[in-house]
Amino acid sequence: MLNDLIEKRKKVLAESEQHKNRRNELNALASKCARERNDLNAQTREYVEEAQRHKEERDRINKDVQALKDERNKYNERANALFEEIEAFKREHGNLQNRGIKELQKQIEHLEFKQQTEVYSTDKERELIEKIKHLKSLVKEQEAEFEQNKEMRAKLAEARELRRRASEIHKEVTEKAELAQQHHDLMVEAYRKADRSREEADRAHQKFVEAQEAADEEHRLFIACQKELRDYDKVISGLRKKTRKTKVTREQKAVRKEAERVFQQFRDGEKITTDDLLLLQRAKLI
Repeated sequence: MLNDLIEKRKKVLAESEQHKNRRNELNALASKCARERNDLNAQTREYVEEAQRHKEERDRINKDVQALKDERNKYNERANALFEEIEAFKREHGNLQNRGIKELQKQIEHLEFKQQTEVYSTDKERELIEKIKHLKSLVKEQEAEFEQNKEMRAKLAEARELRRRASEIHKEVTEKAELAQQHHDLMVEAYRKADRSREEADRAHQKFVEAQEAADEEHRLFIACQKELRDYDKVISGLRKKTRKTKVTREQKAVRKEAERVFQQFRDGEKITTDDLLLLQRAKLI
């Protein structure tokens, strides 16, 4: 029975070592996954901060764009008023054959706005630019008719100057709008990167949880094995003590029997040796 218990204890000890080693491996894996998750979360925060910077810059530039548009529109409104006076003068003198300058300017503004805000293929954009150039040439042709009138010439010069300023501002509007769009695109890309790294962090966290739970289970099994080993040790120790006690009892009985035989010889008057005397003392017969 004792040998069987010892063999079973060896098996439990081996199982305990397996659970301990597996637990340590899983804890190491959980730590690795936790580091990856933390790195990815930090990366996500960096991407979000980057996106926020681009968003703030985009919004700041868009405010500048709106202010420039307001300024450009004021110049265009003043220019339109002058061109309206010029058109009235032209109608009054019965010389209006083609589309008025104001109407042409409105068409030009509309086309320039479309060029700024809409996306065209290379060919379509080239066609749009050519159309704008054509309309501007028509404006110049009609404006030339007023060069002979001093008052109209002054109004026309002022209107042209206002248009020039509006055109310069429109150019700046276009440049800033493109820059704002660049920051917007960079913001969107940074948010996309943040989403991807956040998803990777979530996956790493899930692996961490799974590894940690598995490690906890292995630790539970390891502790159960340790308890079972302690139980085996108690039983085996008890059996060994009992075996030793039984062996001592048998030895004591044998000594007593032999001592009684020697004592009987002593009583019968036979000679006994020193060893016999020691045996009798050991058996407490003398």
